[in-house]
This record gives sequence, C-alpha cells and structure tokens, in this order.
Amino acid sequence: MTGELSEAQWFKSTYSSAGQDCVEVAMLANDTVGVRDSKNPSGPALVFAPGMWDAFTTGIRDGRFDQR
Repeated sequence: MTGELSEAQWFKSTYSSAGQDCVEVAMLANDTVGVRDSKNPSGPALVFAPGMWDAFTTGIRDGRFDQR
C-alpha cells in the first residue's frame, strides 16, 4: 500500500482555503480512499474501504463529528 500511496493523485476539496491546514484525498485501487494531512504529505495516511468512506462522509454531512 505504501507504494500506491506515494504514486496516488492527491487533491484538496474545492471548499479548502488557500492555507495549508487541509486534508487531501486520493482515490486508490479497489475503490479505497486515502486521506492525509496536506502539511505532511510524506507522513501517514488513512485508507478507507468503500463502505467506511461512505459512512465517514455521511457522518460529516450529518454533523456527527462537530465539536460541541
């Protein structure tokens, strides 16, 4: 997986500001999704299976991760 991550095409959301405090996402093999910190592109990345990515993004849209 490490080689695949280093060759991935990473992108930021169009909602991201011009600053560097963003996450980047890459579509990987087998419909998995990589997520990394844009400030540390050579650092670790999370890799989500398709169903888990769907659950994660749904949770974000539903506000389940909002800090209170």
